[in-house]
Amino acid sequence: MTETIHARAVLLDMDGTLVDSTAVVERLWLAWAEPHGIAPEHVLSVVHGRQGHQSMSIMLPERDHAINLRENDEMLATETNDVDGVIEISGAKALLEALLPYPHAIVTSANVALMTARMQAAGLTVPAIAVTAESVSASKPDPEGFLLGASLLGIDPADCVVFEDSGAGIQAGLAAGMRVLGVGQHAAAHGPTYRVDDLTQVTVAPTTEGFALTIG
Repeated sequence: MTETIHARAVLLDMDGTLVDSTAVVERLWLAWAEPHGIAPEHVLSVVHGRQGHQSMSIMLPERDHAINLRENDEMLATETNDVDGVIEISGAKALLEALLPYPHAIVTSANVALMTARMQAAGLTVPAIAVTAESVSASKPDPEGFLLGASLLGIDPADCVVFEDSGAGIQAGLAAGMRVLGVGQHAAAHGPTYRVDDLTQVTVAPTTEGFALTIG
C-alpha cells in the first residue's frame, strides 16, 4: 500500500534519519553514564534526539547545569572525532539528491562540527540550510528548531514534512504543526503521521504546487 504526501518543504533530522550513528552514540553515552551508576536502558531511552546537556540534566537532575554544559562540549568533541561505524541510512543519499530542486533543510541536535563529521563519514552532502545546536535555545522535543527551519525556507509549517526517528524529534515536529514521517522500526511507538522502515521507501516527484512524497 502506498501513500502520497503533498508538501512544499522537507525538514530532515540527521542521527537515525539520514545517518546511522547508533553504534558510536550508544558506546560513548554508556561509557559516560557508567561512573554515575545510571542503568543502560535508561540512558538509551533518553539520549536519542536530544542535545547532550539536556540528556545529562534528565539523567542527573540534581547536578549543576554548568557541569552538564562543560561535559557536553567534551562529549561533542569526542563524538566529532569518533565516526567509527557511522554509515548512511539506506536511501538517504538518493533522497537528498531528489530533494535538491525543492526547499529542504537539516534540523539536528548536533553542532556544526559533529553534523559535518557524521555526514561526511556517511558519504552525504549537508543541505545548504542547516539548523544545528548553535542555532536554537531549546533542544527537541521543543519545536524551535523545526519552526526556525521552516522560517529560513520561507515555508508555512503546515506545508512542511519532517523526517524523524526519535521520540523527542517526532514530538518536536508535531508540536511545530508539521506532518512527521517516522523513519525506522522504533519510530512507530511515538505517533508519527506516517512511517517507513528506511528511506528507500520514499520517492519525490514534482507537482503544480510543490512536490509529492510517495511512501510504501
